[in-house]
Amino acid sequence: MSSKTNHTSPVISGDGFAGRMPAEWEPHEATWLAWPHNRADWPGKFEPIPWVFADIVRHLADVEGVHLIVGSDVERGQARRILKRCGVNLAQVRFHVLPTDRIWTRDSGAIFAYQARGEKSGKPGLVAINWKFNGWAKYPNYRRDARLPGFMADVARVPTVVPTIQVKSHSWHAVLEGGSIDVDGAGLLLTTRECLLSKVQARNPGGSKKAMEELFARYFGVKKVLWLESGIAGDDTHGHIDDTARFVAPGVVLACWEDNPRDENHRRLQKNYELLSTMTDADGKPLTVRKLPMPQPVYFDGQRLPASYANFYIANKKVLVPIFNDSADRAALNIIADCFVGRDVVPIPCRDMVWGLGTLHCMTQQQPAEMWQHRAQKNGPSDCCY
Repeated sequence: MSSKTNHTSPVISGDGFAGRMPAEWEPHEATWLAWPHNRADWPGKFEPIPWVFADIVRHLADVEGVHLIVGSDVERGQARRILKRCGVNLAQVRFHVLPTDRIWTRDSGAIFAYQARGEKSGKPGLVAINWKFNGWAKYPNYRRDARLPGFMADVARVPTVVPTIQVKSHSWHAVLEGGSIDVDGAGLLLTTRECLLSKVQARNPGGSKKAMEELFARYFGVKKVLWLESGIAGDDTHGHIDDTARFVAPGVVLACWEDNPRDENHRRLQKNYELLSTMTDADGKPLTVRKLPMPQPVYFDGQRLPASYANFYIANKKVLVPIFNDSADRAALNIIADCFVGRDVVPIPCRDMVWGLGTLHCMTQQQPAEMWQHRAQKNGPSDCCY
């Protein structure tokens, strides 16, 4: 199945809006992906990428719907042939024709949330938060990607919310990438100062810590923001959290750790771990923090790449974990499996994929189940509506 849409979803004003971003482990309706096409993202190494990508789709289509964005009808045919050869259940895949610049839907796509109340902004339910995407405040070719949030809202048939940030007398469409934040669904949000408060690759120039926290409280239902210092070496996003530390349960964090004191990640990850060890949840209870090892540094063509096991993706009944043909792969998989009892932990070889400067979490964006579906999956069919 394929679709082409014009913008049809209603736009809800951010004024009076109150939302809650569910944790990634809460039930999904589907996962959004974009078919790899930009050879410049994997110069000299593009050929294996569609096949790795197809295997990711195969695993996701086993447990939830897949919305797959393709640039043209020709590209859709190419993708279908590769997916079919890889044994993908195509009945679970819905194709959408929309040219994009890159495939990193985590950052360019809408972030779905539940509307907490409807007094001023309509009926409670699922909404698409349309954060502005500006190419990580670094790349000039992002305008096709910037259309993605509205497109996703149209396909999902949910309202769009456009968040604004206020600095003194000025306000503008707030910039945020999904890879820069992680939530536990119970009031906590993880991020880094390096990404959201630095003057380097500044997403919202002049935006303060207080202004960002107010945005997170309004649109994601966040009660407390946990600010770490920095991301990992090789990350061209300047500090995304999804390569650094991730929630695996309410108040429980996996934090990347580098044992080698000569590695440039050692001190920065040690500092993050020390900060997390002193932090508390919204009720003042200490966080549970576990160490997640780093692989040996991955280089290609002289460039260090952002290889991290923290870039896993939590799907319905599965957790897809990037691996790097490294001696630490097994330890990382075991640690993640301990955190997700009842879900299959699936290793995905990503040594080629990470040459594009991202892996599994970067390329995926979850569409949560509608609220009535969420309740049905959580509590059983006898209790299925709000």
